[in-house]
Amino acid sequence: MDQDGIDAAIQAYYGSVFDEHARLTTRSAQGRLEFERTQEVVRTATPAPARVLDVGGATGVHADALARSGYQVVLIDPVESQVAAARQIGTFTAAVGDARRLDFPEDSFDAVLMAGPLYHLAEREERLQALNEARRVCRPGGFVHAAAIPRLLAFAAAALDPDLLDASLDAWLDLLRHGAPVPSLRFPGGHFHTPQELQEEMTEVGLRNVTVVGLEGPAGVALESVAEVTDADFSAAMQLARTFGDMPDIRDFSNHLLGSGIV
Repeated sequence: MDQDGIDAAIQAYYGSVFDEHARLTTRSAQGRLEFERTQEVVRTATPAPARVLDVGGATGVHADALARSGYQVVLIDPVESQVAAARQIGTFTAAVGDARRLDFPEDSFDAVLMAGPLYHLAEREERLQALNEARRVCRPGGFVHAAAIPRLLAFAAAALDPDLLDASLDAWLDLLRHGAPVPSLRFPGGHFHTPQELQEEMTEVGLRNVTVVGLEGPAGVALESVAEVTDADFSAAMQLARTFGDMPDIRDFSNHLLGSGIV
C-alpha cells in the first residue's frame, strides 16, 4: 500500500473500526503499561511545568494526564473524530494536523511526543520529515520522544494469526528484511523498525544522545492477552520493563519501542 492508501486507511481504521482510547485505558493491562511507561519517560526527561506537543495524540489520553500534572499541552492528530473527542476533555488544546507538516514556529515546545506517526509512514524520507519537524518545533535542549513497533514483534504477531498464514513468502521476507507490513494485516501500518533503525533515523535529523528502549518490556505481550492481571502482576511487568527495556537482546520483544533524543 502506498502512503496515500495508508493515510486513507488510517482515517477509516481510527475513525470507525478501532477504539484507540480503550486500547490505552481499558482493553488490556498492556495498554495501561504502555501508558504509564510513556508518561514516566516523558515526565522524567522534562519535568512540569513545560510545554509539550503530542503528535498523533488520538483522543488525548496522554495529553490529559500531562495537562492535569501541570504541563501545557497541544495535541494534533489527522483523524477528525479523534480530535473532536480530545477537545471535549478541555484540559489541553487539540487540532487536526499532520506529523510531516507541523504548523508551529521553531522552538515552540519543551518536549515532543510522537506515539504513533512513525509506524504509519512507509518511506524513510517521510519518517525523517516527521522527525525533523518534531526537532524543529522543539527548543534546544528539549526532548523528542518517538514510538515505533519492533519488527520482530510484528512478525511474531502476524505469524500467530491464522488469517495471515496465506501471505506469500516474499511478503514475509519483506517484513523481516525491510519492515514492510504483510499486506493482509488489518492494522494500517507503514513500517516496522529495528531498534538500531529507529536510533539511526532520529540521529540523522540531528537529535543527540538518542536512546531506544523496549517500552513495555518482555511481559507486555503477556499482559495484552491475559484477562486477569493482579496488582502484583502489573508491578512485576513494570519492573521488568524498567530493568530490561534497554537491553539489546530483549527490547525487540516489547510491544513498542520508544526512542528519545535531545535537540
